Amino acid sequence: MPKISCIIAYDGTNYSGYQIQPQKRTVQGEIEGALMKIHKGEQIRIHASGRTDTGVHAKGQTIHFDTSLHIPGNSWKKALNTLLPNDVYVHHSEEVSADFHARYDVVEKEYRYIVQNTIDPDIFKRNYVWHYPYKLNIQAIQEACNFFEGTHDFTTFSSAKATVKGNKIRTLYEVSCQQENDQIVFVFRGSGFLYNMVRILVGTLLDVGQEKIKPSAIMDMLESKDRNKAGKTAPPQGLYLWKVRYQ
Repeated sequence: MPKISCIIAYDGTNYSGYQIQPQKRTVQGEIEGALMKIHKGEQIRIHASGRTDTGVHAKGQTIHFDTSLHIPGNSWKKALNTLLPNDVYVHHSEEVSADFHARYDVVEKEYRYIVQNTIDPDIFKRNYVWHYPYKLNIQAIQEACNFFEGTHDFTTFSSAKATVKGNKIRTLYEVSCQQENDQIVFVFRGSGFLYNMVRILVGTLLDVGQEKIKPSAIMDMLESKDRNKAGKTAPPQGLYLWKVRYQ
């Protein structure tokens, strides 16, 4: 049975997240609905590199599914895009080896978070950035980013609602922040992320930028393993699952 992998992008604004939920519009639901039409009513389950929450976007989410149809791997892109709504798009499709798994074979994920740092909001960007009208010390934020790189226990920066079993040790290869005109772009590359981790990291780094806390305080936060010590959770609309890397 052929296995197909796709790289997809979606605008998460009008979705209750990626994962299928009863009576709610989800990205998984839309893709599985399109696959059901292609397979003449047969239910096809897709597997993704990970879930995204309500309002979170993806530029490079990876999914895979098994199919009984013998369609060339690169033809699935056109077949799916014909049926998908205009806020989901398949950028690439190919046949992969039978042992490939979109979630378990991930080597690295990259998330980006975009902050609009202006006095007035841009209402046309309201679903794609976090409007943050406060003066920020970018140099202090960049200094604080360095403390997050490497392997740490990120309990402090995980949602109290997280249901993850096992330890909360993760490795971050890059945590960076650049100002691009009136936007601040955060980049997070790592082996894996905890629930709401990126959004809590952003909230904390913006506290550093407002000089509410010193960059060096990050080490104490990591050691405390106490969610209450970190900043607030940034809203979902500024977050993008940017890229997923495999061997």
